[in-house]
Amino acid sequence: MRGCPQAKIPTVFHATKSYAAIVLAAVLLAGVPSRSNADTGAVEIKLAKVGLVVGAAGGSGTLIFHHHRYRLRIRGVSAGTIGASGMRLVGTASNLRYAADIAGTYSAVSTGIAVAGGAKTAVLRNSRGVVLQLEGKQVGLEASVSVAGLTISLK
Repeated sequence: MRGCPQAKIPTVFHATKSYAAIVLAAVLLAGVPSRSNADTGAVEIKLAKVGLVVGAAGGSGTLIFHHHRYRLRIRGVSAGTIGASGMRLVGTASNLRYAADIAGTYSAVSTGIAVAGGAKTAVLRNSRGVVLQLEGKQVGLEASVSVAGLTISLK
């Protein structure tokens, strides 16, 4: 049956169905957040650290993200720390989609020494892909060769 209109209906119907599925998939994927939609916030952290072989740190901080200020709680541990120090670090938190993305455990391997004031820099990453780039001054007497873990939570 050449030229029969009924033979063309299934082909047109299947093609239309395929196009509709492609359009639906594109619309659904457009709403999925990706790292390309991520943004950067400003961070300030105040931290006190004390230790004799095993160190403990605690402090607070602030995240400014999309014109809102979020209070942070900071806790941490380290190995190989001797002394006591305090520090104020400022920098950026990148790869944030939401303010809550900053919460989590950050890890870093570091070596350092500060005597009565010294510059500190750190680049830390959590499991959500948020990267903290921090710098500041450390005050006190501390020597460390440590693997540090830092946990940040929203207050």
